[in-house]
Amino acid sequence: MTPFHNQVTYPTGTQPFGVTVADFNLDNKVNIAVANYGDSVISVHFNAGNGTFRSQVIYETGRQPVHVTVSDLNGDSIPDIIVANSGSNNIDILLHR
Repeated sequence: MTPFHNQVTYPTGTQPFGVTVADFNLDNKVNIAVANYGDSVISVHFNAGNGTFRSQVIYETGRQPVHVTVSDLNGDSIPDIIVANSGSNNIDILLHR
C-alpha cells in the first residue's frame, strides 16, 4: 500500500525549475510558488482548502528564474518572495501587499 493518493498535475509556466511552499495569503493553507525558467515568470498556486490548488497566478520576473524562496523581508510577518534570475544575473523581490 502506498502512502500517497493518485498524482494530481497542475499546469505551470514553461520549463518549471524551482519550487517553494508558504502561506502567501495568510489563510493557514500552504501555497506553491514555481520559478518558470522558459517564460521568465513565477506562478503561484493558491490552496483551495480541500486538497487541491486553484489556477496559477502569474508574476513577471527577470530572465530565466531558477530559484524561488520565501522570507519576511520587511518585518510585517507576511511572507515575501525572492527569485534568482540566471539570465539577467539579478534577483527580484516581491513584497506582499
